[in-house]
Amino acid sequence: MGADTERSLLSRFRIEFSSQLISLAATGLLTVILARLLSPGDYGLFYLALAIFAFLSLFSNLGIPRSAATYVAEYSVADPGQVPHIVRRSWYYLCVACGLTALVLVLGHEYLATALESPDLAPLLVLGALFVIGTTVLGFLRGVLQGFERIHQCAVLSIVSAGIKLVCATALVLMGFGVIGALVGYIVAYAITAILGAVMLYRVVSSFDPAPTVEDGLYNRLLRYNVPIAFTKGSDVLDKQVDTILVGLFLTPVAVGYYAVSKQVVQFVQAPAAALGFTVSPAFGKQKAGNALEDAARTYESAVVYLLLFYVPAAAGIVLVAEPFITYTFGSDYLGAVPLLQILSIFIVLQALNQVTSNGLDFLGRARIRAVAKGVTAVANAALNVALIPTLGVEGAAIATVLTYSLYAGINVVVIAAEFPLRIGYLSRQLCTIGLITGVMSLLVYSLLEYIVDPVTFVAIVGLGGAVWLVLSALAGLVEVGDLRAAISA
Repeated sequence: MGADTERSLLSRFRIEFSSQLISLAATGLLTVILARLLSPGDYGLFYLALAIFAFLSLFSNLGIPRSAATYVAEYSVADPGQVPHIVRRSWYYLCVACGLTALVLVLGHEYLATALESPDLAPLLVLGALFVIGTTVLGFLRGVLQGFERIHQCAVLSIVSAGIKLVCATALVLMGFGVIGALVGYIVAYAITAILGAVMLYRVVSSFDPAPTVEDGLYNRLLRYNVPIAFTKGSDVLDKQVDTILVGLFLTPVAVGYYAVSKQVVQFVQAPAAALGFTVSPAFGKQKAGNALEDAARTYESAVVYLLLFYVPAAAGIVLVAEPFITYTFGSDYLGAVPLLQILSIFIVLQALNQVTSNGLDFLGRARIRAVAKGVTAVANAALNVALIPTLGVEGAAIATVLTYSLYAGINVVVIAAEFPLRIGYLSRQLCTIGLITGVMSLLVYSLLEYIVDPVTFVAIVGLGGAVWLVLSALAGLVEVGDLRAAISA
């Protein structure tokens, strides 16, 4: 990987990671606040509604943001005059899909609430039309800005959205509006952020002089490329949300609350991986287009090693300290989430690996094979949830997620290995080293668990484990202290 490319990617990664860290800190704080202010039942009802909205986003965006981002990244170099046409037509497609989805939700909210045997869901589902519009539009704006490699502007949108969401949702719940207030807070945040993002995108697109004519067949290719991406996106949403919906269908809102808490922790821990995957994915496409496959391979290898170096020990730590973490963070009412979080710690590693692998496949033109893999595993996940939840309870949903996601992550790695000349021996040696570091750190933390008696001792022991991990990583040569200092201070 060239020095200029590495510096550019590192700079953009710092920006995106910082925004992810700030926004997820705000989101994490909001999660804790809502868990403390709402009962487990109300908390579960709220996140059941969010899972339904996320599922409906499949129909409201149809893969349009990622398709637009892919073509923007390609044509901003190959034929800049076509870029305004790509953005405008993609926006038109999005408005049609989003409007129809919101209308269906408004008209069918009572039927859906009845089907799920949760009448309290009905008012949330009506407001959900606005929620779906807000998240869809904001996702489009961030996606297209990513295609332009305007990572700093994407970062601003993430921070603004999370900050407004924290303030508005918390204020409305404290004012006594309960679950409805929390949802309205989310909607207000998305609306304000979408307006800001629209201004940003307009300014970027305005810097391109539109070509007098649209390239022959461009709109058809843009729409066709939506299909595999929409299929993958839909499969991903099904994979991530169907478990929550099925837990609500087979069990109770309290069980949904436990599951939601566990998944929120997983989402928070994913910040570095999400930032890195968001940053490097467009670069893979450009490096392949420039026939710089060696550079692309080294970029991917570095990303994988650093992600596993962080996430394998993190997952082991979560397994060890899940009980005190849940107790001191969310309260003893949520101790039912402990076994779920321990099972999902495996998913954390898989998802981290996938963040830098699967998104890159879209920019490499391999969206179709990823779509097939995602579709198969999503259907398998749904089937396993239906089979396991009634017999194993909410833990069955977590087990189904881990099993099917293992298959999906493995397929994606095989596909990208076929694209890039990866050094399998090098990666295997690094993984063995990471395993040894994780083992030493875990033994230390396990030996100290009995001394965790309050939040202070909990933080101290977790911090000691982190310090041991950092020292061992530096001694093994996986982390250069000078580079780490430069990355933090730059």
